Amino acid sequence: MDTTPTADGMVSLISRRSLHEELAARLRDMITEGALPAGKKIPERELCEKFGVSRTPLREALKVLASEGLVNLNQNRGAVVASLTRADLEEVFPIMGSLEALSGSLACARMSDSDIKAVETLHRQMVKSFEEGDRPTYFKLNQEIHRAILVGSGNQTLVAMHQMLAGRIHRARYMANDNPSRWRAAVDEHERILAALQERDGPRLAIVLSDHLRNKLASVMRNFSAE
Repeated sequence: MDTTPTADGMVSLISRRSLHEELAARLRDMITEGALPAGKKIPERELCEKFGVSRTPLREALKVLASEGLVNLNQNRGAVVASLTRADLEEVFPIMGSLEALSGSLACARMSDSDIKAVETLHRQMVKSFEEGDRPTYFKLNQEIHRAILVGSGNQTLVAMHQMLAGRIHRARYMANDNPSRWRAAVDEHERILAALQERDGPRLAIVLSDHLRNKLASVMRNFSAE
């Protein structure tokens, strides 16, 4: 096992069996939360020291992120955090909205009562994170909810298509709640998502999920305009 220093000086352990996957997860969070800014070169040596790993697993992790569209690999410049563009977001968000709408429609018919109860538990934890102003934890729980509905569709082709595109808007989904009023609205939308799922109202859940993604896109675009 490799050791990884944490902010409080404690050491967490990374299993060598899945070392590059764990590194990819940690780097994904750093990119999403802005610790590794868009358009900037990724400091490989610094990260190797930070996580106590060699270049090999780090570069494997970067390949994973590159396949998700979060990182650009350049032979001369090294790895660079991919920039968000209006064109990419306007192209991908509607597709993701359609995929999530379909997943919601299918999930209402296919998820078990215990699966839906698990989503309710995640939702309550997410709301608590919102009330505490903890955006990173809120976002992780938010993504777990969407993932649970996606998997609950029981359609592996749908899951694969969603996963192929998800990385391209992962950071944008996090950015969408920069505005407090939009964050509050997103929580309200999730209340409607949960209610439709609990009532197994597939058509209504499809509409709510599609609108949810459309509102996120509008929020991100307003951020672009402000910049």
